[in-house]
Amino acid sequence: MFIKNSNKLLQKEISMIQRALGKTGISVSEIAFGGVEIGMPYGIGVDSDKNMISQSEAIKLLHAALENGISFYDTARLYGTSELIIGEAFKEKRNKVILSTKCRHIRNEDRRIPDYENLKNIIISSLQESLEFLQTDYVDVFMLHYGDEEILDNTDIGEIFTDLKTAGIIRASGVSVYTPGETKKAINAGCWDVIQLPFNLMDQRQSSLFSLAKEKGIGIVVRSVLLKGLLSDRGKILHPALKSVEEHLSKYNRLFSSSLNDLPTTATKFALSFKEVSSVLVGIDKMEYLHKSLHAADGTYFDEATLQTSKRLAYPEPDFLNLHDWDVKGWLK
Repeated sequence: MFIKNSNKLLQKEISMIQRALGKTGISVSEIAFGGVEIGMPYGIGVDSDKNMISQSEAIKLLHAALENGISFYDTARLYGTSELIIGEAFKEKRNKVILSTKCRHIRNEDRRIPDYENLKNIIISSLQESLEFLQTDYVDVFMLHYGDEEILDNTDIGEIFTDLKTAGIIRASGVSVYTPGETKKAINAGCWDVIQLPFNLMDQRQSSLFSLAKEKGIGIVVRSVLLKGLLSDRGKILHPALKSVEEHLSKYNRLFSSSLNDLPTTATKFALSFKEVSSVLVGIDKMEYLHKSLHAADGTYFDEATLQTSKRLAYPEPDFLNLHDWDVKGWLK
């Protein structure tokens, strides 16, 4: 299926499907290139810059992704050098890509939400920095890096993002969330065009809100589809405290078939089997991962029977799947 020694990784008759990003008028590739890994150490087994690819290698990878149909690129002001690298890669190809970035965290050092003027200054100055690094004069999707329930209740924030959209500096507003409660609040707020949320084979709780998001015309972008690499070969031989997780991961083998026999592809196809999902973010820092993502997004996804089997294989204690806590406890070393 793959063509060697070329950026044209897949046969020409296989092209990346584009899906509507809610009612924004923007179409995005089914796979979104997650830019955190090319900008900073991130994920299981990545401890320092020594584990990262070089800037020139990252640019080649970005070019290969675009040439094979990936039009959607996700980054953030806080993703190290990610914006700089993406800006350099696409400065001559801006009209061919959809760029999504996230502003700096907005809370003060005392964890309080600033007043309107300070909020506006934080958000706009962060956007200006992103525009400079991305080498563009507009961003397709500009997002809050994390909207907890208190932040989502703050009408000033939504107003500032709406004003930026009206001014044409951003095409769509978005918010990144963690919990289903935050997702529901973001959907009902009425000011967000796109919601980025965690969803994967292990933790499927967010799917209960997919139909509501579609009804409201909000684009859903799924992240953590591989659970920071847990739903890949990195999910083997885990810390003893994660024995139940390792045992559960082996259950996904029953989803395999003669044409589908690896966990990352299975996990990606699972998320893309939900029509309400606009795009699935995949962290890509190796050509191998790009190959797998392109192979997974071939337009053939789970039938109803397989999808129902997958739903029954969700991890029974999703609150335990907190990789930040695992890292703090030293379980990911």
